[in-house]
Amino acid sequence: MFGAATLLAAPASASILDYVGECVPFARAASGIQIWGDAWTWWQQAAGKYQRGSHPEVGAVVAFARSGALPLGHVSVVSRVIEPRVVMVTHANWSRIDGVRGGVERDVTLHDVSAAGDWSAVRVWYRDTRGLGSTTYPVNGFIYGRPVGGAKVAAARPAPELTGNNPDYVGSLIDAYAR
Repeated sequence: MFGAATLLAAPASASILDYVGECVPFARAASGIQIWGDAWTWWQQAAGKYQRGSHPEVGAVVAFARSGALPLGHVSVVSRVIEPRVVMVTHANWSRIDGVRGGVERDVTLHDVSAAGDWSAVRVWYRDTRGLGSTTYPVNGFIYGRPVGGAKVAAARPAPELTGNNPDYVGSLIDAYAR
């Protein structure tokens, strides 16, 4: 979930959903945003290259800050915006899948629990508990795939597989608000 491993080349027919590894190479491949290095460095690296902000958009990378629970940060990609404080993300290496970390989870709930509603603190759906985890994680914000002014980076193109055909919108809202 936290490192700067490189995404291995895969056959053209392979799905990004088959990826197993760290969050960083997955987020880069899934979002099209060309940043390298540990997840906690993405927010600062995006400055002057990609537009950044505090409002979720499909295809944007959520840049989790470095914290005690996430010493190397985390990055995930917004797959659906459900409502202003609830989104779904697709990411790698968060929950254990069949007892193993590194797999991809698609359309999982991310809930803004910040006092100001600015996405600076979130809770994340966790497969092992089948609901939002109890930990609140600090977030720097969203990195959008659009270059800043004259930045010499290409506009990002999110992978079409970021979201499924039938994501559980109701379950996402229940996870967020039924505590």
